[in-house]
Order: sequence, then structure tokens, then C-alpha cells
Amino acid sequence: MPETAVWSVTVVCFLAAAYVLSRKNIHIFQLNSYKPEVQKKWIREHIVQLMSGSVWALGAVFLVRELGRLGMLLTAALFLLVALINLPKKAKVPLKFTARVKRLIASYMLIHAAVAAASFTAPGSEAFFAMIFSLLLAGAPWLVMAANAANRPMEQAINRGYIRQAEAILADMPSLTVIGVTGSYGKTSVKFFLEKLLSVKYNILVTPENYNTTLGVVRTVRERLRATHEIFVCEMGARNRGDIAEICRLVHPKMGVITSVGPQHLESFGSIENVTDTKFELADALPPDGTVFLNLDNEYIRQRKTSVKCVGYGTEYGDYRAEDIRVDEEGTSFTVKGVRFVTRLLGKHNVQNICAAIAVADTLGIGLDRLVRPVRQLESVPHRMQLLGEGDRLIVDDAYNSNPVGAAAALELLAGFDGCRVLITPGMVELGAKQHELNRELGRTAAGCCDRVILMGAAHAGPIKEGLLEAGFDPERISIEENLERAMALADAFMPGSRRMILLENDLPDNY
Repeated sequence: MPETAVWSVTVVCFLAAAYVLSRKNIHIFQLNSYKPEVQKKWIREHIVQLMSGSVWALGAVFLVRELGRLGMLLTAALFLLVALINLPKKAKVPLKFTARVKRLIASYMLIHAAVAAASFTAPGSEAFFAMIFSLLLAGAPWLVMAANAANRPMEQAINRGYIRQAEAILADMPSLTVIGVTGSYGKTSVKFFLEKLLSVKYNILVTPENYNTTLGVVRTVRERLRATHEIFVCEMGARNRGDIAEICRLVHPKMGVITSVGPQHLESFGSIENVTDTKFELADALPPDGTVFLNLDNEYIRQRKTSVKCVGYGTEYGDYRAEDIRVDEEGTSFTVKGVRFVTRLLGKHNVQNICAAIAVADTLGIGLDRLVRPVRQLESVPHRMQLLGEGDRLIVDDAYNSNPVGAAAALELLAGFDGCRVLITPGMVELGAKQHELNRELGRTAAGCCDRVILMGAAHAGPIKEGLLEAGFDPERISIEENLERAMALADAFMPGSRRMILLENDLPDNY
């Protein structure tokens, strides 16, 4: 085989490894919301795991220098092995090949293609280029960051164009009523409940799925908003101060719902005060004749003053207060302002969220009597206290982005079940300095609500196990598993023949 042909095989294997590594690292970058600082922190925390998949490619220098043509063939095999080891595995949230991801992969691969082309024409030995190739593969996590930095001016220009288009669409709809919904938790459920209740009278659009960032809202407006829509319910998420205000400057809400304030994303916010200030950016953005609906069961919200009209709701306080709440395995019933509502949904926090939607709908002219039927028809939002199964085996799927309040509500539901009660959880994340203690408290609470606890993954199991043991929970009934199928099998095998309820509390994405 001619020398050039052998080197060509090496280059092809190098480019294959480069592409596979680009996908792997860009997937993590996407899961980290394209936040460079978050990605850098993730790289620091997972450096050993990252390097174990590619650092041994540096052996290519020795192989080419010492073994000649045989070394080049072995180097090609080494690069191919790097590609095979880093092939995408089944992910909970797969990489979405958005236009941004495609541009990022293109920029990343352009660097590698340029170096590969130079290896055929530029002066220098094969050993020198083997060293460059191996350094590029080992440095894949940082090269993704470099490619993102190079693309930033282009991405900013593209985003500005999209934002201007969305602004123009909204400006052409002056009669559109925009309702912003934010909160540390509960905002997605309230959004979908509003869609169901307001549809009784209005043509309504809601942001789909978890499209709650500025660009997610922009995409919704550009692709889905039509001249026939009368109300636009806009979910507003935040990881940093100013995020809600930025969305408000785009959509100009007339009404707002603040569902909760709690210790979510404390790693980026730093303090509960900053979380509160950020959620209330929605209230601050409302016009003088606007209205904000506040969950007054939440102590942080209850203590905050606003300059616009406030309508309170909840199970303990507020103008729209749920009273005489009754819960069983079939669902929940409660009374608001003398009208009795029944829903298949379970849990106190679901009652709070339904009250929010009732308050907004009534304020917009849909009488409470007209809301009884749509409330009865409400369905669980997937992975948010979703009741699955029937008969003697029930599963409560509360796997979406667990938080201390939601977890406590789910455990309260589990505690009221008459039968075998099993908790499966990896714990809670993004709680900053309080994460260890809050997971420990989760363990202490769970000890009084469960008969069996299965912790998913060793990374976050420690503090939960500490809390369980502190509360006197039987250590023989605690186990740590890495595979959900294995965990479910253990849950089903415990106390055979008994009625059982299995609570799935949180499901961490692949970057955890």
C-alpha cells in the first residue's frame, strides 16, 4: 500500500473520531443550554470521564515516529477506536440537530479538515501531524467552546433577525392579550391548564413543551402565532437575573401569573432573593392597568409588594382559595367561591395550579360554572405527578425537574397510599450550596412515607441516604441502582402480592 494511501486512511479515521467527539461534546453543550460558563464548569467536574475516552490518542505520536508505516496503520486503528468508544449512546434527551448545532459542527469540523488537508501539503513529518491530530481529539471539549466563540457574531446576527421578525408579528396584533406565566415550579402545568380553560371562550396559543426562553418564545411567535389568536399564554423560564425581563420586552404581557418562588437554579441565581426578584420581573413589566395573579400559599410571594393589581389564589390564602379539599386515588375535589370542582389530578400543588387557571379565566369573563367541565377534563402534564397504571400497581411519574416543594407534595401523596410504597429517585440538582442539605431533608421526609427506597446513581445518593438513616429507615430497604429497568424490577419484587404505588421522583438528564 503506497505511503499516501496509508496516510489517507489515517486521516479518514481521524476525521471520523473528530466528528463523533463533536457530537458528544455539543450534545452536552446543548443540555447545558449553550451557556459557556455552565459548560466550562461541567468540563472541570467531568474531566477524568472526558479524557478517558480520547487522551490515549496521544499515543499516535509514538506509533508513527517509531514504527513507520505499521505505526501509521496502528494510528488509524487507534483513531477509529476513539470514534467507536465515543459513539452516541441512547440518551434520555437526544441531541437535537437544530440549525445552530449544524453550524457548530461545521465550524468544529472545518478546523480538523484544514489541519488534515495541511498534512498532505505542508512541510512536516507524519509524526508531527499525528501529534496535532491527537491533540485535537484530546482537546475536543475545549474546541467546541472555541467553535462556539467563533460562531457567536453570526449567531447573534441570526438571533437579532429572528427577534425582529417576532416583534413585527406581535406589533401587527395590538388586540392580542399576552399572559406571562413564570415560577420556580408549576408554570408548565398552569400554562396547559390555562389553555384548556380559556379555550372555552377564546382562540388561544400557548408556548409548546418547554419553549420558555427568549428564543423559544421567538420561535413560537414566528411559527405558530396567527392573526386569529386572541390570547397568547407565554411560559417564561429563567436561570439568571434579567431573563424574564428580556422576554417581557419582547411580548409585552398584559397579565402575569407567578406560580412559585423556591430554591431552583441556585447555582446560577446565587440566592433566593435573586430568584424572587427575577420572577417578579414579570409583575414589574406589566402596564399600569395590568393584573398579576399570585400564589399566596408561597411565603416568598406573599411577602412581596407590587405596583399593579394583584389577584391572589391558593389553598390557604387568596381571592380564589380552594376549600374543603378531598383527595383519594380517583382524584381531587375542592370548592372555589362556592362552586365545587372535581379533577382526576392528584396533589395539593395541582389544586394550586388549577386555582391559578380558574382565577385568570374568571377575570377574563368565563364564569366559574362554565369552568367545572373543563376542570374535570384536565389531564396530567407528562412527568408532573402523572398517575399511570391501574388496579394494584400505580406509578406516580413526577420525573420532570424535581424541586423541594414538589417532592414534598409527591411524598405526601405516597404517604397516604394504603399498600406498599416505593420511592425511586436520583435526588435534586441545581440547588447550589443548599443541595446537600435539601437532598438530606428529602431523605428524612421520605423515611416516613415509604417502605422501600431505590436511589438512582451514586453521584447524588449520599445525602438522601444520610437523611433516611438519620430518620431511622431500615438500611436493608435502601439500594442504589444505575439502571431504571433494574430499579423497577426491584420495586415490583418488594412485598410480592401487595398493592403498590411507585413514585418516580426526578429523572436527571445525561449531563448529570
